[in-house]
Amino acid sequence: MSNRDNDFGAFITGFFVGGLIGAVIALLYAPQSGEETRTVIREKSIELKDKAVETAEEALDRAEKSLEEARFRAEKALDDTRAYTEELAQIAKQRAADLQKRGQVVLEEQKARIEEAIEAGKKIAKRGKPETSGSKPGEAAPKA
Repeated sequence: MSNRDNDFGAFITGFFVGGLIGAVIALLYAPQSGEETRTVIREKSIELKDKAVETAEEALDRAEKSLEEARFRAEKALDDTRAYTEELAQIAKQRAADLQKRGQVVLEEQKARIEEAIEAGKKIAKRGKPETSGSKPGEAAPKA
């Protein structure tokens, strides 16, 4: 966009300079008296000055509109980015909560398995324990 504005500015400048040079040459070769020529030159220069001011004002108006549009787009992009970020944060919080719940379930399941294994080990230990009534360690229990 900046390049386009530069090209437009160069065009306008060239247009006015060319118009001014053309007007001066036309006036110099015109079959009029010096006073009339100076009057025409003055009028043409005032006309060109007015056109230049008008064109500059139009360019300024376009630049201000472009600036406003750019600000609007930037604010919209910022708002969109904020909304997207908040949405991602919500998704991340939800996933973290889901993972925490799943972890809690797995922990409870593992805890239950360990408790079952301990109970099973206790039962096996009670069943497989030799009777120790009067026997010493390392000796076999008396047979009946």
